[in-house]
Amino acid sequence: MLDPTTVSPNLTSRGRIPSVLRFGTELIAWIATPWALADHSVLLAVASVVVLIGLPTLFATPGDKKQTLIAVPGTVTIALVVLQLVAAVTSAWAAWYPWLAVLITALALATVIAELPRWRWLLKAPGRTPGD
Repeated sequence: MLDPTTVSPNLTSRGRIPSVLRFGTELIAWIATPWALADHSVLLAVASVVVLIGLPTLFATPGDKKQTLIAVPGTVTIALVVLQLVAAVTSAWAAWYPWLAVLITALALATVIAELPRWRWLLKAPGRTPGD
């Protein structure tokens, strides 16, 4: 049995719906942000994808993912999720039709609500694994 103090709800059956909502929002951020930035700077558009995909891939809180490359406190993981949510919403409003931006905003709000148990766990989670 998984110890709830050392394993995030993200890795349990309770984390399924929040994970799906979070991934959907991340996917929108990965598409909408470069789309919104491309008219201003192709370099910024490429950099946005590197930041939005690269940072969460590299940095994770131990116990929140199956594999952690660089261990960080839970607050950093929460900040990375918020970055994705903000990027998805603001980029959707900047680049796409308002009706679609409204749907994406609703998805982001649903994601925040679904993520709350994980975020509570992350706020208590250690930033390093023992022996680091």
